[in-house]
Amino acid sequence: MTLLFGGIAGAHGASATDGNGFVTINGTDLVQPDGTKLFIRGTNLGNWLNPEGYMFGFSKTNSPRFINELFCQMVGEDDTADFWEEFKNNYITRGDVEYIASTGANTIRLPFHYKLFTDEDYMGRASGHDGFERIDSVVNWCRDNKLYLILDMHDAPGGQTGDNIDDSYGYPWLFESGRAQQKFCDIWERIAARYADEPVILGYELMNEPIAHYFENKEELNGKLEALYKRGTEAIRRHDRNHIILLGGAQWNGNFEPFADWTFDDKLMYTCHRYGGDPTADAIRAIIDFRDRTGLPMYMGELGHNTDEWQESFSRTLEANNIGYTFWPYKKLGDSCMMGIDRPEGWDKVVTFSETPRTSYAEIRDNRPDADSVRMAMKEFIRNSRFENCHPQESYIRSIRLNGDK
Repeated sequence: MTLLFGGIAGAHGASATDGNGFVTINGTDLVQPDGTKLFIRGTNLGNWLNPEGYMFGFSKTNSPRFINELFCQMVGEDDTADFWEEFKNNYITRGDVEYIASTGANTIRLPFHYKLFTDEDYMGRASGHDGFERIDSVVNWCRDNKLYLILDMHDAPGGQTGDNIDDSYGYPWLFESGRAQQKFCDIWERIAARYADEPVILGYELMNEPIAHYFENKEELNGKLEALYKRGTEAIRRHDRNHIILLGGAQWNGNFEPFADWTFDDKLMYTCHRYGGDPTADAIRAIIDFRDRTGLPMYMGELGHNTDEWQESFSRTLEANNIGYTFWPYKKLGDSCMMGIDRPEGWDKVVTFSETPRTSYAEIRDNRPDADSVRMAMKEFIRNSRFENCHPQESYIRSIRLNGDK
């Protein structure tokens, strides 16, 4: 595979108007700058810029906000802020990206929290966030390793899902808040202005898994989704005509019935997710039919957490139906990922406290573990999460077919 990459994140490479040097669309196919077809195979850098509880071994404490509060209750704000800084510096590094490339992958999906581009409290900072610097690093690592990058706003202003994965307050307020929608568009416009000329970036995924199925008014919310996608696309196109825009279906990126207009932009790709179930094409027939109806590419942005047999079978199903994929996640505590992290000594105390009632200050005081032992466990988590200290899950990696039939 030949990739024609050039430039430095922000303002180099092909012209923002001539469209040369970028992955583009030809019917249901993605086409690389050299004219060859691109079939996406890769992984997600989940948990790094959008912490998720289960990847730390937590259950109830499952969103970035809840995890931050947990650490603050155990060791205070200062040590928690230091933990997050070291976490960001160590959890994903150049070594991880080099390893991903060595497995045969051609694409990385990078989930991020919108707060990395604001002055809101997040991961130990209230201002001076480093969202662009983090993305710049991944862009450079991907360029050096001939990988494409998809930018995924996993946590949107107000919350687009209404569950822990978007760090929301339990409802997709994004669709009812004009201010949140404007912030959503403003952030995407800033991202597009910075990366308009960056060919390493394959595209922009406007939001992850909008509108969970729990809500009685989900059909009303679904009806607002396409209009907001159009607003976000318009904001991006003020600066960037080069990149593909990825649109996820409602209800965990699984329901595409709310969409009626796929002609409002000339570089659209839809994205679906699936965990479990029948690994044959019959199980995703509605997704395939929607793809064929639009005549545009479809991409499976997340799948995984299953047996090796299921993952290999479903990967082959996606290959046979021209749906590229990125497995979730690349790295976490334990297994069921490409790279496993060892459990730190004393981490059981942290997990126990995370599951213990903490609804009053008395409960926090009575149940809090020894702060020094927690600090040691947090430092060990950082050490264990570094690439050189992690463990490749070889059978998992083989099952997701990053090398195809090679």
